[in-house]
Amino acid sequence: MSDRIVSPGLLGEESPADTSLRPRNLSEYIGQSRVVENLQIALRAAQGRGEPLDHVLLYGPPGLGKTTLAYVIAAEMGVNVKVTSGPVVERPGDLAAILTNLREGDILFVDEVHRLSRTVEEVLYPAMEDFCLDLMIGKGPAARSIRLNLPRFTLIGATTRMALLTSPLRDRFGVVYRLDFYDIEAMRDIVHRSATILGIPIDEAGADEVASRARGTPRVANRLLRRVRDYAEVKGTGVIDRATASAALAMLQVDALGLDESDRRVLHTLIDKFDGGPVGLDTLAAALNEDADTIMDVYEPYLIQLGFLERTPRGRMTTRHAYSHLGLTAPRPEAKPDSGQERLF
Repeated sequence: MSDRIVSPGLLGEESPADTSLRPRNLSEYIGQSRVVENLQIALRAAQGRGEPLDHVLLYGPPGLGKTTLAYVIAAEMGVNVKVTSGPVVERPGDLAAILTNLREGDILFVDEVHRLSRTVEEVLYPAMEDFCLDLMIGKGPAARSIRLNLPRFTLIGATTRMALLTSPLRDRFGVVYRLDFYDIEAMRDIVHRSATILGIPIDEAGADEVASRARGTPRVANRLLRRVRDYAEVKGTGVIDRATASAALAMLQVDALGLDESDRRVLHTLIDKFDGGPVGLDTLAAALNEDADTIMDVYEPYLIQLGFLERTPRGRMTTRHAYSHLGLTAPRPEAKPDSGQERLF
């Protein structure tokens, strides 16, 4: 899964510190209009009062710009941003070291905030509410508690699994935004912007072709754009038009809807081995030799968005749209048994 070009997560060749394609302020941020509009009001209000922004929680599928939005917020507020992630902060001491190095108004961005340990969360609660840190010094009878005052800061948490956040932590965020998949117009603008920054010649039809196969995810669009550029330089004229983009993406096995070989394998497994379902998640994971969380977080969201897959109480099922896209004939619905009583009415 990690090698999929349409994976919404970061690949090995990509660095989260690579900000060359990231917008630097809200005026450059494309898409998520509802979030941007509400965020502008919150930022102006905080700046008008001369206070740090309230703690912010961003959630949604990976690759939609949660980290980018954290950098944009820091730039709009004119403060520094410290970046870490939930799995990295293993002990309360790790969190204390980060918090005590913040300055007034700084932003602490915690990616995958739902993966913070419970002990670290307990230390984070007073830091978010009262801007203080309660620590134990020493052991045994000589142990004592001290309270350190912290500068007023803004915590921005990002998560792809909102349901895994504990209620006490979730309730301490004053601003909560969901990032949705981008529409085709926003994706087209993102492709044009990235092509301009990277110096890639691309026409309107070529940008539309890349945008339509990017699964509504900017990270995927930028990755596809780089691979199509390689194809255009080696086998084309260097300019990305519709024909060049189509040929390059066909070689990458990315179809017109953005599905790759792994997505089609999920659908074919459901259809060929389980007659289209319903089938339980664990059974499907075993048949695909994949982790159940990978199927639920990586494959399913886009397939459900397209209407190719359904989550039902009995398990996963393919829809008629999936059969049509794969060029297969959908089975006819089973006829209900005639009880005899229905004929009376």
